[in-house]
Amino acid sequence: MTDHSDGADPDEPTEGQSPEGSRKLDEDAAWRAIIENYGERPQLGEAPSTPATPEPQERSTPPVLEPGWQDQLNTEATWEDEGHFVPPVPPPLPPLEPRRRLAWFGLFGAPALLLLAVVLGWSYPGWILFLLAAGFIGGFVYLVATMPNSRPGDGSGDDGAVV
Repeated sequence: MTDHSDGADPDEPTEGQSPEGSRKLDEDAAWRAIIENYGERPQLGEAPSTPATPEPQERSTPPVLEPGWQDQLNTEATWEDEGHFVPPVPPPLPPLEPRRRLAWFGLFGAPALLLLAVVLGWSYPGWILFLLAAGFIGGFVYLVATMPNSRPGDGSGDDGAVV
């Protein structure tokens, strides 16, 4: 590096130099000094008279770059490979009480019978149409009214995700 003990600003050009030229020379000198001193190590003893030359080793692919898997896209999958998991038989549904079964029939059965009548061109008497409409509305009201207000407590204290 250049010694600037004379008080001159290193960024200001001297006579006959452009501003970028002096700075470039200073940077080049600094880099040269770094490169020249790079790798200098103190001598720890007498060096052998003949330096040992290492035998050339075969260049192999580092283990990081070797693939540890096989390309699964180039293999043919068969149905024998599938089917290792067989789900257990689900438990039977609990039996419905008769009022609840009638409410579900009113909710889904009444619109199904009306749709069937429209598709097939049937006409129902007025009192059957009234019963179908009443069954639909009554089934809906009964199912909503008998819904549980809270979750069944299993004692775990987990109420699910709370946002």
